[in-house]
Amino acid sequence: MKDLFDKIYADKGPLGRWADKAEGYFVFPKLEGPISNRMKFQGKDVITWSINDYLGLANHPEVRKIDAEAGSKYGSAYPMGARMMSGHTDMHEQLQNELAAFVQKEAAYLLNFGYQGMVSTIDALVSKNDIIVYDVDAHACIIDGVRLHAGKRFTYRHNDMESIEKNLMRATKLAEKTGGGILLISEGVFGMRGEQGKLKEIVALKEKYKFRLFVDDAHGFGTLGKTGAGAGEEQGVQDQIDVYFATFAKSMASTGAFIAADQEIIDYLKYNLRSQMFAKSLQMQLVEGALKRLDMLRTMPELKAKLWENVNALQNGLKERGFDIGTTQSCVTPVYLKGSIPEAMALVKDLRENHGIFCSIVVYPVIPKGLILLRLIPTASHTLQDVEETLDAFSAIRQKLETGVYKRLTAAMAAEMGE
Repeated sequence: MKDLFDKIYADKGPLGRWADKAEGYFVFPKLEGPISNRMKFQGKDVITWSINDYLGLANHPEVRKIDAEAGSKYGSAYPMGARMMSGHTDMHEQLQNELAAFVQKEAAYLLNFGYQGMVSTIDALVSKNDIIVYDVDAHACIIDGVRLHAGKRFTYRHNDMESIEKNLMRATKLAEKTGGGILLISEGVFGMRGEQGKLKEIVALKEKYKFRLFVDDAHGFGTLGKTGAGAGEEQGVQDQIDVYFATFAKSMASTGAFIAADQEIIDYLKYNLRSQMFAKSLQMQLVEGALKRLDMLRTMPELKAKLWENVNALQNGLKERGFDIGTTQSCVTPVYLKGSIPEAMALVKDLRENHGIFCSIVVYPVIPKGLILLRLIPTASHTLQDVEETLDAFSAIRQKLETGVYKRLTAAMAAEMGE
């Protein structure tokens, strides 16, 4: 019999195998200083494009004030216990009601964490006779939720309407045999590429197929739509989303999440979400802080306006300089370059050490081999000067990449990696 750990000793995983070269710099880096457009990395000042603080609320003085006051008033423990037992308060209900109104739904329910909440919501919505249809590029929390499903599931090609309809046909035939229903899951904004899910087109398929639509709008909430209600509002179909999910970790710059739907659906979920029934309630400091942040989303449209001023300046500037930013329709700004993993590491080190630019790097196996994805997240805290400095830096590193400078610098590493 094998030792359970034998597989760990033999294979660290597709990303873990590079840990000795990457950890502390390319992965698990340590940014320091107040959360802002400029922070410190290994003692150097850098323009930070890796913080999901879309509206610049993380270090906003009004937010800092209310967080500190709530912490002093309640501490970090109150209320104790799960919501169903001893962790429910008027303020939890108030936040739920205000969130529901903001995203144009009858009711909402708070979740302790986005990832945990998504997994548990999927689990609660389906039984073994039901069929799940979901995007192949769905976030890991959706994939993990689907893995819990004891019934059948089908993936469709990313944002491909022909593939969606084909899989809805397959799901319909199967559901007729099992006596179950169909749950279709999409994201409002796909966080890696920045593309919006084709919610309007998916909703139109309800005329031909019987299914319910569940949307993860973590990146759309607060950034898209006239009021900030998200991708559904942006596409004019918010009322056709059956279950809406968003997290506080992006636009709200906090911890927690929520689901919103018709009252009867929320009533069912709050009695069947295992991750909430058996977990401590979201502490009051976070609840009161979320109420303040939500109020700022509603009453300070200048935050979203500034965000989009920066988004448009960055994305238009990149396109004008000939960079490939894919088909993003959101704040998420991917920049695609061609090169090996060693070249990507040299390129990012150059960006950070010599140009003072900090952004996320994505390479194989997350994306196809031979591609480098640099992912930038503009926020309301950034300035147009930040944008110009970044555009100049990207032009400089692209020239080095195309002329083989990074390849020569990393020849030994490439040989070691077999590239």
